[in-house]
Amino acid sequence: MSTPATRPPQPAWPGDPAGLTAAGIDFEALAHVLANTCRWGGRTRRFYSVAQRGVVASEAIEALDGLGPEERRTLALRALLADARIAWLGDVEAGGSTSARAAERHRRDGAAIDRAVLEAAGLDGVPTPEQNDLLRFVARMTDAAERRDLDGAGFGRDAGVAFPPLKRRIRPAEPGKAARLWLARLHALGAPPPTEKASGSAAGNPTDHEEINDVAHLARTQREETQHGSDPESQDRPRAA
Repeated sequence: MSTPATRPPQPAWPGDPAGLTAAGIDFEALAHVLANTCRWGGRTRRFYSVAQRGVVASEAIEALDGLGPEERRTLALRALLADARIAWLGDVEAGGSTSARAAERHRRDGAAIDRAVLEAAGLDGVPTPEQNDLLRFVARMTDAAERRDLDGAGFGRDAGVAFPPLKRRIRPAEPGKAARLWLARLHALGAPPPTEKASGSAAGNPTDHEEINDVAHLARTQREETQHGSDPESQDRPRAA
């Protein structure tokens, strides 16, 4: 009598965020949801995933000058996980305006999801104001690179303040590849090791995403000054590697 084949465990897909804890985070499932979620609510001619956006921003953080090894790792990991809440809540900003009550619920649920995901990834504490500035600055540079390389996707030509883009070019990856890149990046940054079922999906060389070292560099003490009317083209300009 033959032994029935063992069925692989089912992914713990992101669902209702109520009561979510770090123990309930399945990073492999999270990677696939983010890789299958298109940026800007699908308002783009070329599919470009939330997962790939996280990888691009994370690699840009890791290439910054003036960071110690541990600070570099943790900030790069925070950049990778910055949009993880979208897997549970969807991209509310891409969907237009919402009621004040819905916005407050989204803020509350999002904060709880962020805490659970960061704890599951081994991150604790909160970034310093300077570190938050650095994360925001790189996020804006990533936005600018997306505007440059994905013309007309999700925004008008005059959307937002002109910001220096990342040097690297963004070439959208298909969802399966984006999920593998996201997981490989997660594990490279020291998140919990892949489980037996996740190890196969994490395989892959992150350098095939595109020139890993071809990113912008920022000085450690840079601050975002655009809210005071300064010109980002003349201040806080990154220097090329």
